[in-house]
Amino acid sequence: MPKRVRVPGKIGLSKSPTGISGFDDITYGGLPKGRPTLVAGGAGTGKTVFAMEFIVHGALEYNEPGVYVTFEENIGDLKKNFASLGYDLDMLINDKKLVIDHVFVERSQIEETGEYNLEALFIRLGYAIDSIGAKRVALDTIEVLFAGLKDQAIVRSELLRLFSWLKDRGITAIVTGEKGELTLTRYGLEEYVADCVILLDFRVTEQLATRRLRIVKYRGSAHGADEYPFLIGKDGIIIFPITSIKTDYGTSKERVSTGIPRMDGMLGDKGYYRGSTVLVSGTAGTGKTSIAAHFVDAACRRGEKCLYFAFEETQDQIIRNMESVGLDLGQWVKKGSLKFHIARPALYGLETHLVMMENDIKKYDPVNVVIDPITDFSAVGGGREVKSMLTRLNDLMKSRGITTLFTDLIRGDIRPEGQQFYITSLIDTWILLRNFEYNGERNRGITVLKSRGMAHSNQIREFVMTDGGIELIDPYIGPSGVLMGSAKLSQEAKDNATLLGVKRDNEHKRNALEENRKELEAKIAALKAQYKVEEDKIVRDIERTEQDLDIMLKDSELMARVRK
Repeated sequence: MPKRVRVPGKIGLSKSPTGISGFDDITYGGLPKGRPTLVAGGAGTGKTVFAMEFIVHGALEYNEPGVYVTFEENIGDLKKNFASLGYDLDMLINDKKLVIDHVFVERSQIEETGEYNLEALFIRLGYAIDSIGAKRVALDTIEVLFAGLKDQAIVRSELLRLFSWLKDRGITAIVTGEKGELTLTRYGLEEYVADCVILLDFRVTEQLATRRLRIVKYRGSAHGADEYPFLIGKDGIIIFPITSIKTDYGTSKERVSTGIPRMDGMLGDKGYYRGSTVLVSGTAGTGKTSIAAHFVDAACRRGEKCLYFAFEETQDQIIRNMESVGLDLGQWVKKGSLKFHIARPALYGLETHLVMMENDIKKYDPVNVVIDPITDFSAVGGGREVKSMLTRLNDLMKSRGITTLFTDLIRGDIRPEGQQFYITSLIDTWILLRNFEYNGERNRGITVLKSRGMAHSNQIREFVMTDGGIELIDPYIGPSGVLMGSAKLSQEAKDNATLLGVKRDNEHKRNALEENRKELEAKIAALKAQYKVEEDKIVRDIERTEQDLDIMLKDSELMARVRK
């Protein structure tokens, strides 16, 4: 295989950053500098917004004045439309950073003219460029210039002249064009002469609308080739480039509290790892939102910012409901530590939800995020699509070091029924909430199914919600199984009664033993006294006998001396 020869002094393609959120990531720097770019798409896809943002960002952020030529909308309408995005076009015009020129083309005049060329446009455009030293140009939209012309040869010739003229001037240009039926554009030539071609699409699937962007070609540069969802909001175009999400994110050994002391105890007495992902699964009514609220409350008390995505309840509902368990989330909303994002899942497609969530995270820059619940996304996508979306969302959170808590509504005890789009294999800590029914009573239980990188309890705890917060209680585990609630209290009462009876029997035995001991000690004392008396008598008798013996011995000695 022949070796590659690297040309000495050869450098990569120079690029002009667009300033459009996410776009420069997928193009590795922006549009080709000094070359024309075609932005094609149908009506309402965002061509005009894309072109104007390129010009405005260049003037404001990169010190590159720009010229915007419109063939359809008048200047007054453009100023009003972009004022809604926060762009003060009059200010840029007064500062000599922007020129807007409305070129009106009458179709009837084109039809009546025998010869047609763009010399007048070149002169007009050249004057505008020179007046402010423009580095960027936008032409919106190219079809108007050739409306009414039937001679395709003239159209092709003038299109080539236009793109060549822009390239010869070293201008970084955007030319917008309407999408054709069988080609990217109406005339089918622009996509071949442009160095970069961007296709914008606005599609409706199952009554859900989504805008998408695709880079069809980019001469001399690597680029993302996928379709990327994007939004047009109050801040302009927002693209969520999946390719920009890093998967080589770091990890932290710092721990953060769950907000429930005994739950911290189940996780090595310290809680979750910072920057990890937590999944709280359970059937309806098991307390998933309450656990999420305790996590948020604890984080806000530490002075950390939290972002709460809710897809079922409103902000006021959540705040009111959590007051019943002793949590005042409203105070954190007022202080700016907690922000709610409320949306119905069916309102947007999955990609739109992903873009909006990513945009909110970038703007608010939270330390902790709650998504409650992820299960609702199944209403707007199939299992594979939802799993893909959640996987990318999980990578996004970890790449930013955000501690994330997902809640998950399931049916059944442990294994969910229905579509399998869960991301449990990606989750660091998985907590399961269950309902236990016994004797006509339902009680809650909590257990840690897994928690990577830490010692954690494998026991079930009874989960009780009180007006002072969540309490975890050790359940009764005996021959009859796990008992909670009144069954536990009843069994504990029986156990206590049995224990009390045993204690009483033992006390009786101790008392009887004590009486026997005292009786024995009394007998021993009496025997000792009797022994003492007898001992004293014997000792006296012995002493008396010994005295008598001494007297006898003395008498014997006396008699012996007498005999001598």
